[in-house]
Amino acid sequence: MLFDIAPFIKKPINGIIQIGAHLGNEYETLKQISPNFLMFEPQKRIYEKLNKKLGSTENVTIVNAALGSEKKKAVMYTEQVNQGQSSSILPPALHLLQYPTIQFNDAEEVDVIILDEYVKENPNNYNLMTLDVQGYELEVLKGCKTVLKQVDYILCEVNRAELYLGCAMIEQIDEFLKEYNFERNTTSWDGHTWGDALYIKV
Repeated sequence: MLFDIAPFIKKPINGIIQIGAHLGNEYETLKQISPNFLMFEPQKRIYEKLNKKLGSTENVTIVNAALGSEKKKAVMYTEQVNQGQSSSILPPALHLLQYPTIQFNDAEEVDVIILDEYVKENPNNYNLMTLDVQGYELEVLKGCKTVLKQVDYILCEVNRAELYLGCAMIEQIDEFLKEYNFERNTTSWDGHTWGDALYIKV
């Protein structure tokens, strides 16, 4: 993640909600679209690095939490080889075969919160959302039902194979977002079994 979405953006972007911000590698690209960011990163070690990098940046808010459809504590299956980018709340499945050098040898308890509840307490009108949460995308979206009404664009990591146990397939993401008037505009299958899809509200 990511592919260049700038050519597809036709509406002004008030701000970006980045879910699974990791080390903020996309920040320089995305800030060309909007300088306003609300970032979520659940892994404590990664969050600390991200906060050191961007925490003092104007108009950037960073939250050390995962997002989902219910508020809870969850165990995240973590790895180090890929700098934690492959870590997930879901257990790895095909991922272990597709990327055998990445082993999930550790686990970390993380806080899972609901985006709708967070935004209710911390209002914003951000209208671009990105999700990179290793198969947990549908659960995140289920906790965004109010926020989805204000969002115009969603860039979401998608799957067409079970890289993580029980992960949603792209057709499930399509069906869910269709209820909120989103259509999948562009899909990039860079990982063959996984990729990124841009959804635009119609």
